[in-house]
Amino acid sequence: MSFASKAITYFCNLELPDKSLSGIEIISPYDSDEVKSVVKKFFRKYYDDSNERIFTIGINPGRFGGGLTGISFTDPVALREHCEIENNLGNKKELSSKFIYSLANKFGGTEKFFSKVFLTALYPFALTKDGKNFNYYDDKNVSKILSKDIIKNIEFQISFGAIKDFAILLGKKNADYFSTLNNKHKFFKDIIVVEHPRYIMQYKLKNIDYYINKYLIAINK
Repeated sequence: MSFASKAITYFCNLELPDKSLSGIEIISPYDSDEVKSVVKKFFRKYYDDSNERIFTIGINPGRFGGGLTGISFTDPVALREHCEIENNLGNKKELSSKFIYSLANKFGGTEKFFSKVFLTALYPFALTKDGKNFNYYDDKNVSKILSKDIIKNIEFQISFGAIKDFAILLGKKNADYFSTLNNKHKFFKDIIVVEHPRYIMQYKLKNIDYYINKYLIAINK
């Protein structure tokens, strides 16, 4: 099976876990036929081969990005404007998505970028609290409850076709959490840590070129 076939089978069959997280909502975009259609088009366009990719791993999807489209760090507008995939998922924009597609364009365009990089998240579902994005590591009890699902998620996605020499982890807290799991399960030989796109866009926008270059250096290791 191709990378695309494995990814489509996985994501289009994901079901919400039967878990109770006090005050936190778990959101799956994959219940939507529209999202499943988008996921199929995206992976068939960029991943319809058996080549291995550099895994670039975020936290958990944002409600306006991957939590809406089913594609990590990709909002509905980026899908249309950068991936040329029409959709009826609205016009919400996400800061992280804007950074990632600026990076992809600097890399040489989406086709070249996705031929080398696979964007994903440690936890595949969006988490919200009081209507705002919530990170799995913001509550130790939540991260403990979700740990088995996170491990299964990464184990399965690695089977799509991962370069196992190293992975790029987005965000220090995310990397710290994953490092413990990686030391135990030996998913990747090495971990490269870069600042999270949301942090860059919110606090370091004036230096965006510096951070894009930092990502490019990591990808081209």
